[in-house]
Amino acid sequence: MSTRPAPAPLLIACALGIEHLALRTGDRGGAGGPVTVVRTGMGPRAAERSVTGRLADPAWAGAAVLATGFCAGLAPGMHPGDLVVAEETRDPRGTVPCADTDLLVGELVRTLPGRTVHTGPLTGSEHVVRGHERSALRATGAIAVDMESAATLLAAVRAGERPVAAVRVVVDAPEHELVRIGTVRGGISAFRVLRSVLPAFFEWHRNVLLPRR
Repeated sequence: MSTRPAPAPLLIACALGIEHLALRTGDRGGAGGPVTVVRTGMGPRAAERSVTGRLADPAWAGAAVLATGFCAGLAPGMHPGDLVVAEETRDPRGTVPCADTDLLVGELVRTLPGRTVHTGPLTGSEHVVRGHERSALRATGAIAVDMESAATLLAAVRAGERPVAAVRVVVDAPEHELVRIGTVRGGISAFRVLRSVLPAFFEWHRNVLLPRR
């Protein structure tokens, strides 16, 4: 009798302690395989080091990688608590396409009815973006910016072929700039949304592991 191979694990990467707390306190049921939530630390270099080190272990061969946490929205009309599903991540070192974006969008809409989900390019930055920088990044076609997603996914695909994705929660936007995450209503809203997204991540993970016909 043949034995089915164990499903590849899912690595969920976030940067901040508050993001890690939200994901740790979320609904952990329904995962399609082993799941690890890792806090990489802030910034692209920290994210790249953390993910590269984790995926160097042969046990993580083929693991799906999903970058998540908070972001700054770039498009007019975005609000704290909106979701961003990246079609691709970008930084000066390259662009990484994301897997099964439509599936992620559908699952997030089902999991969080009434919550706005935006799709498009997610760009990377080495620092918190404010004011005129936000407009300049918007002019490139990006809809949101964060410091770790692009570095996380670039490190992931460089470590081997695997499905990757990035889902971020808007914590500030052009009309709603925040100074400190978690100290105002927008930050609290984003925390609550992030705490609710895990079921959608797990459904994406199950589906990207299915054999392609």
